[in-house]
Amino acid sequence: MRTTRRRITNSRPLRTGALLPARELAVAWSLLVVIAALAWLLTVDQARDMGVEPGTMGMALPLFLLLWLAMMAAMMLPSVAPVALTWVRGIARQSSGATRALRTTEFLCGYLLAWTAFGLLAYGGLALTGALVDRDPEAARWIGAAAFALAGLYQLGPLKDICLRHCRSPMAQLMRYAAYRPRLRDLRVGLHHGAYCVGCCWALMVVLIPLGVMNIAAMAGVAALIFLEKLSYRGPQLARVAGVAFLVLAVLALFQDWPLPGLQDSMTPM
Repeated sequence: MRTTRRRITNSRPLRTGALLPARELAVAWSLLVVIAALAWLLTVDQARDMGVEPGTMGMALPLFLLLWLAMMAAMMLPSVAPVALTWVRGIARQSSGATRALRTTEFLCGYLLAWTAFGLLAYGGLALTGALVDRDPEAARWIGAAAFALAGLYQLGPLKDICLRHCRSPMAQLMRYAAYRPRLRDLRVGLHHGAYCVGCCWALMVVLIPLGVMNIAAMAGVAALIFLEKLSYRGPQLARVAGVAFLVLAVLALFQDWPLPGLQDSMTPM
């Protein structure tokens, strides 16, 4: 007897419509949408009070991490929803409703924990760049150009491609997760997938240094780009187009003020 094996490809984003019953899919999607919407409301409210400023905007590390966590929930949950829902489907047959909700929450906590760890690096980077532009306002141009160039080169590099392929089609990895020991398994799964997501998207967060960490328009644009990269059929091509655009902005930042709203307060006029 001949057996036909279907190969798992990474060229198409993960689709959950065929993996979840309609009612379960609707409830899970609604929950994630509500969490993301609440996170957006909190972030917008804080941004309205703080404005767009360079550096850490005077925030201590604990407060920054809390706000960063809200930002990541707002920006990242829509794009991670298909993976989370696929994992829910995988545990549905062996868990009750309450247990399934608890395990899903544990998965999301692990995912956001990975981004919180990256938030520590983001805080250090913001503190450093803020101190540099306070000392020498003209350094803002070079910082902005370097941030755009770093993001552009990473978007076009092989590591971005590897991480994006995982985020777009993680089925092989999800099957491997099933072999994990039960203790804290869902937290570890979320943390592992979150690490891939950080690897895929950290450079897009770097552009918020020149654009403004609390710039809601920039945050929405980056969130939309992340969503399309992971879920659109043309996601990989879009990632490369964004990389080229960032390289163009890197050049423009050396001569123009408008690509650097997040550093404007410390810049001297041309």
